[in-house]
Amino acid sequence: MLGLEPGADASSLKRAFRGQARRWHPDLNGNDPLAEERFKLVNEAYAVLSDPRRRQAWEAGGAGSGTAASEPQDPFATGFPDFEDYLDALLGDRRRPRRAAAADGFEAERDPVPPDEPQPPRQASGSVTASPPPPPPVQASSDQESLVELTPEQALQGERVELELADGTAVEVWTPPLAGDGWRLRLAGVTPGGGDHFLQLRVRTEEGLRIDGLRVLYPLELTPAEAALGCQVVVPTLRGAVKLRVPPGSSSGRLLRLRGRGQEWGELRGDQLVEVRIVVPEQLDEAEAALYRRLQELANDPDRP
Repeated sequence: MLGLEPGADASSLKRAFRGQARRWHPDLNGNDPLAEERFKLVNEAYAVLSDPRRRQAWEAGGAGSGTAASEPQDPFATGFPDFEDYLDALLGDRRRPRRAAAADGFEAERDPVPPDEPQPPRQASGSVTASPPPPPPVQASSDQESLVELTPEQALQGERVELELADGTAVEVWTPPLAGDGWRLRLAGVTPGGGDHFLQLRVRTEEGLRIDGLRVLYPLELTPAEAALGCQVVVPTLRGAVKLRVPPGSSSGRLLRLRGRGQEWGELRGDQLVEVRIVVPEQLDEAEAALYRRLQELANDPDRP
């Protein structure tokens, strides 16, 4: 449930729990009917693993491992607490980081002020008062962008991404499930000066397949002769190469469908679309140039039927 290896220490446990709790808290997943149940399971997993006695019993495979039978009371029977208050009470983190921004379902957090950070001078005894510190410089707003590469599996399930902005702000983002190549995720107001930070998603395979949710896209380059006369080609898919027949007279932009060759999500399975792209040679020899001139003459012949 928490994505941890056996033997994980308390620090790793808290970090993993914080990420999973943020991902599945019902207040942050209003459109996901499974979030509430998933959040309860994450909470139960942390309750077991954070208790040395219950953790030892669970690792030994015995009873009392935190199952529903051993804990009949549902702590969320009357509703779910605010996410930040819930983490404060459970993890004992009373120095909550300052929230930098929240937009489009994604949040950024700033690190808390270190305890040894210099404080502004206080008034000295007598009539002498230290001058106040100068105001911080005004920063111009500017948008920034980062490229995030995902595998097809990560794009399908959703992936946790950690970023550190130029001013040291730590940002944690969960990409949405069924994401696709070319998607842009917006983090509003997190850059210095209040600009936005965009995450450009790149979801491609080494064979040139582009992922878009359950659908897979593949550009097929053909010579003018292959496109005009038709041909049989071998194209890659997520589950191996297949043979595809290209009909005669296929122009650039034509889409050929391979049913059921896309991504799988439960009982759903997407298709793969193969887009025809006609590629003309950059240089022609004399024989090829003569043939193209002849084709042009035939195309411009008014007496042809």
